[in-house]
Amino acid sequence: MIIRTARDLGHLIRDRRRQAKLSQQELATRIGASRKWVIDIEGGKRTVELSLVLSTLNALGIRLDVQPERRPRQRPSIDLDAIIDEAKSRR
Repeated sequence: MIIRTARDLGHLIRDRRRQAKLSQQELATRIGASRKWVIDIEGGKRTVELSLVLSTLNALGIRLDVQPERRPRQRPSIDLDAIIDEAKSRR
């Protein structure tokens, strides 16, 4: 699964918590947070404490594997003015 937004991460956490048959309070207790914090992260709150996010992922058995996004190679830009000037100088 590709996580691009806080909302994506929240949905992943909520789905895994439900699969594990944990209540929000049970997950909160496991990670040392409040139920409100779990509600916030599952709702896609963008400003959350990173250490709690990592604890949450660990508690739910979610492995974080970061890989650089593969983007197609960009071709070097072509300077049309230089090509035209060169062509003119050959005349």
